[in-house]
Amino acid sequence: MVKTLVSGKWLEAHLNDPDIRILEVSSELDDKTYREGHIPGAVRWFWKEKCWHASDRQFITPQETAEHLGQIGVSPSTQLVIYGDPVQYGTYAYWALTMGGHSHLHLLDGSRKKWIKEGRPLTRNIPRFDPVKYKPGKADLSMRLGRDDVRAKLGKAGRMLIDARSPEEYSGQRVMEIGKFDHGAERTGRIPGAVHLFFKELLNDDDSYKSPQELQAVFDSVGANPKKIDEIVVYCRLSHRATFLWVGLTQILGYKNVKIYDGSWTEWGSIVGFPIER
Repeated sequence: MVKTLVSGKWLEAHLNDPDIRILEVSSELDDKTYREGHIPGAVRWFWKEKCWHASDRQFITPQETAEHLGQIGVSPSTQLVIYGDPVQYGTYAYWALTMGGHSHLHLLDGSRKKWIKEGRPLTRNIPRFDPVKYKPGKADLSMRLGRDDVRAKLGKAGRMLIDARSPEEYSGQRVMEIGKFDHGAERTGRIPGAVHLFFKELLNDDDSYKSPQELQAVFDSVGANPKKIDEIVVYCRLSHRATFLWVGLTQILGYKNVKIYDGSWTEWGSIVGFPIER
C-alpha cells in the first residue's frame, strides 16, 4: 500500500511505472516554469481550470474528474502522484480530486522545491498519453463546509476554527500576504473565535511536511487535540493553505473529523452582515 505522501526517492524509482501518472498543479496560468523544466512524465494543470466546475464556483464533479483524468490516460485504478507549484496547490488538487471521486491519490512530499534541491531529474519534454475510459466515481463532500454552517455554529463547544493565513492577514492588517497586491475581500480580519496557525509552521525549509511528532506538537500548541475537541474547521483566503493543514491532520496524523470552509476569507470578508474579529 503506497502512503499518501511519497518521497522523491520513491517517485524517481517509479518514473517509468505505467500504473503511475504524475500531475503538476500550478497557481499560474502561464506555463513558463513547467516548460523550463518539470518532473519527467508530469502533466501540467492550471488549478482553476481543472479543480473547479466549468461554470459554477464549485469543485469539479465526478463526471468532470473522469473526463479530466481520462484525457491523460488515468483510469480509476491509476496511482496519481500530485505536486504543487507552489506546494499548497498540490494539496488543494488532492482535496478536490478526493471530493471528485478518485481514490488512488498521493502527494510528492516537498513538491518541486525538494525535488530540485535533491538534484533529481527535470525535463522539457511534454508527455502525451492516450485517453482512456473512466467511469465516474462517487462525490464525497463530507470534508467541506459552507458559510451558513460556519456562522450557525460560531462559539459552539467542541468545534474549533483554525485560520491558516499569514499573521498579517489573521490580525487584520492585510487581506493578502505581504509581497502581493492586497486584495481578495472587502474587509480585513478573521472569523470570530478562530485560532491562528500559519500553514508554513507545518513546513520544513524544503517544503516537505515536518515529522508526525513535530506536526502533533504544532497542532497541540494551538489546542487542536482530538481528545478535547470534536471537530476542526480550517480556512484561509482561498482554501489552498487550509488544505495543507487538512492533509497534515487527516492523512498524516489520522484526525477523523476535519473540514474545510472553502469559501474562506474571500467569501466571509465580503458578505454583508457576517461578523468579523480583529
